[in-house]
Amino acid sequence: MHTLVQASVCLGFCVIMLFTAKAAGGTPALVLSADEAALNSIRSAPACVESDAPPEAVRSIAVETRWEGNVCKASVTNKGSAPVAIKEVLLARIPHQLPGETKLYGEGFTMLSQTGGTLAAPVDIGGYKDAVHYRIPQPQDATVVYGLLTLAPPTGGHLLLGFTSCRRFVGRFYIRDRSIDVVMDTEGLMLAPGESWALEEFMALAGKDRNALLAAFADRINVNHPRLPFDPVPTGWCSWYCFGPAVTATAVVNNLDAIAANRLPLKYIQIDDGYQAAMGDWLETGKAFEGGIKNVLKQIRDASFEPAIWVAPFVAEENSRVFKEHPDWFVRDANGQPLRSDTVTFGGWRCGPWYALDGTNPEAQRHLENVFRTLRQEWGCTYFKLDANFWGAIHGGRFYDPKATRVEAYRQGMAAVLRGAGDAFILGCNHPLWPSLGLIHGARSSNDINRSWDSFSHTTIETFNRNWQNGKLWWNDPDCILLTGKPSDDVFRFHATAICASGGMALSGDNLATTPPEKLDMLRKLLPPTGIAASFQDDTFRIGVIDQKDRRLVCLFNWEDKPQSFDIELPYPCQVHEVWTNKKLGKQKGRLAIKDMPGHSAQLLVLVPGQT
Repeated sequence: MHTLVQASVCLGFCVIMLFTAKAAGGTPALVLSADEAALNSIRSAPACVESDAPPEAVRSIAVETRWEGNVCKASVTNKGSAPVAIKEVLLARIPHQLPGETKLYGEGFTMLSQTGGTLAAPVDIGGYKDAVHYRIPQPQDATVVYGLLTLAPPTGGHLLLGFTSCRRFVGRFYIRDRSIDVVMDTEGLMLAPGESWALEEFMALAGKDRNALLAAFADRINVNHPRLPFDPVPTGWCSWYCFGPAVTATAVVNNLDAIAANRLPLKYIQIDDGYQAAMGDWLETGKAFEGGIKNVLKQIRDASFEPAIWVAPFVAEENSRVFKEHPDWFVRDANGQPLRSDTVTFGGWRCGPWYALDGTNPEAQRHLENVFRTLRQEWGCTYFKLDANFWGAIHGGRFYDPKATRVEAYRQGMAAVLRGAGDAFILGCNHPLWPSLGLIHGARSSNDINRSWDSFSHTTIETFNRNWQNGKLWWNDPDCILLTGKPSDDVFRFHATAICASGGMALSGDNLATTPPEKLDMLRKLLPPTGIAASFQDDTFRIGVIDQKDRRLVCLFNWEDKPQSFDIELPYPCQVHEVWTNKKLGKQKGRLAIKDMPGHSAQLLVLVPGQT
């Protein structure tokens, strides 16, 4: 039997009361709706801790919460004489009566996991579920999301629940038919007698405008984790989507020459996975670069572009030099041996199973700092695409620092990366989302892309659900711009319009040495990025608006396979033209009708104020 610690909450410090799990079953249900009454319900919901320790030991654990407006600050203290292992702290257990049609959105622990749909029928938006692909332990009887949960009842309004910090613990939500648990995962760490832990900050907001709630949420996150500034929005070229791990020095130089010859305004030339001798040995290059990469990087600099490179800093394959020579730098299993990642999670997409560097190990930290200092100062790289960052926050292992959480291990490792990288741009990819707050300049907002309608449409949904993060937490990376291949012109226009509507980074993924002129012109129209993510009317993502200083961009998306018409309210009398076709729609005012837009297509309209 778990003993629960209930917190009776007002706007000041809570009063701690104890009751058993049996007693908790008698708690009266609260009516939860998207208004101020919902916030009051959350403030008064009980808090508790979960532990396998004897009940008398758990009764000595006190949870304190303090509400400052819509922000809750909490701590947990052991007031007894024996250490207690704390699995979780429940900041609020909220019974609700929301209908099954209530729309929900929730983030994942990893950036590849997102949840949408409704309370009655949740939908996996992200390509890889935390519980399935990454095998992160969580309750089987609940829908589990991390960091952020938004709810929209059919009666109207929106409710936002979110964690505005992630320094040590990760926050998550357990959503069941008649309750929502607001949970702090404390990973079973031991709380010593007299010891207190500051928990992560939690925020609850309600209102009619979801975009406004998300903006306020982002502002509060920035109080705890100030955004790493980097301007302008990065542009460039990436080798992965035309050459994959078979990239060669010749392929990179050919694209460099094409970019220069066509005067494409792309700044970074990014060499992706495939240059290294082994996963983990980032300063040793393989046969494809004839034993050296520095000459290619020098050619990039000499052509007045910036060298960029892919690194998976936290992983190493078994045959790598770093793993063979320094196995003590890696996260350990219960027997004290390096933890094979495939025993607790996904083992890696190639050259696996991977082993994960321990970010709490001082020697591993020095190694990370040295690798990135070398890449920055000696190799001249000014942009790092960091992949497989999830493994830096791997679960199920033991760290050098036994008191550290996986969030702390990751953040300490990333701090070492930042020290070495200096002024370079840092892009997080396949990373733990909330633990990366304040540690990266850019964040991949979608799964890997490929040249198909299914991929273009799916990655667009993933990114649009994160538009609120762009320019607030980091620059979103909607993945590469792909304009060559089998899809139709309409599908490519959909994809290009989605890249524009993301407001984020713009890196070409095509072989620009063989890209036809008309596709190069299309690429030019996406440069430079606006840096402003489109605001959408609703979660159908049909009409998005980007307001700039001297014009408005309207992004129209037909997600259906049949023609659709659009009716647009114009903010002012204006001249209108469509970007991809260069069609001039002339002077317009009031409303604009776009008839029978083809299936799986998009239009990008430019509205310039002017008298009609």
